[in-house]
Amino acid sequence: MHSVANSATPTSQWEDLNQIAAPSSIQWENIKTQLDLVLLALETLTGIGSEAMLSAAINLNLESKVPDRVALWRLRQSNPLRKGQGGRKKLDIEEARSLVLIICYLAKQHQELIRRAVGLLEQMAATNREPHQTALLGDYIDAFCNTYQERMEEDEHISTDLLTKLALKLLVDLLFYSASGGHRRLWLALIDRATKQF
Repeated sequence: MHSVANSATPTSQWEDLNQIAAPSSIQWENIKTQLDLVLLALETLTGIGSEAMLSAAINLNLESKVPDRVALWRLRQSNPLRKGQGGRKKLDIEEARSLVLIICYLAKQHQELIRRAVGLLEQMAATNREPHQTALLGDYIDAFCNTYQERMEEDEHISTDLLTKLALKLLVDLLFYSASGGHRRLWLALIDRATKQF
């Protein structure tokens, strides 16, 4: 996939992902869910929307995979947990890799905010206080839980407590994805988690 190489995305990043064994078809459903959830965490923490994601796609020379809002929406609708069948499509491996690169690019751009949020989370844990007692984490947790409930199919097993744990876990994950080599970490995590339930 040579069109992906430019100064912002060294060919090496795409090649890295190409060299890791492709997931099996059984793993795909969970990978589509995980990718959408990581994007959900990123957007609810930073306040970014589809414009920022499309702008990242242009900067990374990935417009052929994510050309516009409709294409982005369809890729995200491939998450089997999403409400509504309208935009659901099969997510192919190159589209999944593109989303991985976009997520890591945006996480790197917002690394300072992600670090601050994770630092606060550590402080709260060290003093046995609830994360939502800080404004930044409280706003993030609320936004994540509300957006999750708006977009995903109702699931009686998902309590606010479980959603909060998921939001905080994804927040810590974002810190790793914002670092150098984050694209590789995210791809390997997706494959690894694909056999487990989040």
